[in-house]
Amino acid sequence: MRAAPLLRLLGLVALFCLLVGRLAAASGSDWRPVIGADISWLPEEEAKGRKYSVDGVEQDLLTILRAHGFNWIRLRLFHNPRAEKGYSTNGYCGLEQTLDLARRVKQGGFRFLLNFHYSDTWADPAHQHKPSAWTNLHGRELERAVREYTRTTLVQFQKNGTPPDMVQVGNEISAGFLWPDGQVYKQNDWKTFCGLFRAGAAGVKAANPATPVMLHLALGGQNAKSRHFLDQALTNGVTFDVLGQSYYPEWHGTLGDLRTNLTDLVARYGKPVMVVEYTAPNIREIHEIVLQLPGQKGQGACIWEPTRWGPGGGALFDRQGRSKPELKLYPTLSGLAKTPFSQSP
Repeated sequence: MRAAPLLRLLGLVALFCLLVGRLAAASGSDWRPVIGADISWLPEEEAKGRKYSVDGVEQDLLTILRAHGFNWIRLRLFHNPRAEKGYSTNGYCGLEQTLDLARRVKQGGFRFLLNFHYSDTWADPAHQHKPSAWTNLHGRELERAVREYTRTTLVQFQKNGTPPDMVQVGNEISAGFLWPDGQVYKQNDWKTFCGLFRAGAAGVKAANPATPVMLHLALGGQNAKSRHFLDQALTNGVTFDVLGQSYYPEWHGTLGDLRTNLTDLVARYGKPVMVVEYTAPNIREIHEIVLQLPGQKGQGACIWEPTRWGPGGGALFDRQGRSKPELKLYPTLSGLAKTPFSQSP
C-alpha cells in the first residue's frame, strides 16, 4: 500500500521534468540557427594594435559578437604559413595561432567551424596549391598524407580542449584542391580529386566520428555548376554531412539566383546547407533565404572577415575598429527561421 503514493509522486516528478523541458524548447533556449563569422584575421589585427568598439565602448571582438547574436566562429588553417611561399612568416593562420584563437572562441561560448585549406596560403577557386611539404607526394601517398594530417591536427584540437563542432575539407573547392593533382577541370580527373576529399573526410571521422564534414563550393547562385560538381563527386564516392556555399553577388549571381540554387540543392541532395561566406550588403536577405529553405535544411550563414573585408574597412567595423550600423541587424536574424531546429547553443 505504501508503494502506491511513492509511485504517484515519482510520476508527478517525471511529468514536471518533461513539462519544464518542453517549455524550454518552446521558449527557444535549445535551438538557434547558425549566426557565424570568420574572424581568422583577428590575431594579426590585434598584433597591430587594433581595438574594437560599439558606441564608443571598447570590448574584445568576441564579446561584441556574442552580445549581438553570433553563436559560431569559423577559422581557417594553413598547412605551414611559414613556408617559403606561405602566407605569413609570423605563422598567422597556422596551427599554433589557430589553437590559441580556438581557445578564446570556446571560452566565449561559441561553436567552432575549422576550415582546412590544405595549402600554405590562400586556397580559393583560382588558387589551390598543395603544401610545399607534399610537393613530391602523389596518388595513395598524397591521400595518406591528407588523412593523417587531418586526423592528427584534429587530435591536437581535442587535446587543446577545443574540438571543432564542424570541419571543412577544403576551401571553395569548386575546381578541386591540392593542385595540380586534384585539379578536376584542367586535368579532367574526378577520381583523383574525390580520392583526396575522401581522405580528408576519413581523417575527420577517424578523429571523431560524430564531427560533421562540410563540402564547400563557391557557386552560391550557380545551379548548373553546383549540380554538375555534386553529381560527379557523389558518383565517385564522396560523402559529406553539410553543403557550404560562398555567395558574393559579383561572382555568384543575384539573390534570386541564390534562392533558386539552394532550394534546388536541398531538394535534389537532401543535405543541410549553409552560406559559409558572404559580406554586406544584403545581410538580412541572405539569412532569410537560407533560414526559410524547405525542410529546415538551411542551417544559417557565416560572414567573412567582417572587421576587414568590405567598404571602409570591413562589413561590420570601420578601419578604426568602430562598429557600423549593420552590426545591429544580427540580434534579429535568428527570428527569420520559420520553425525551431536544434543546431546551435
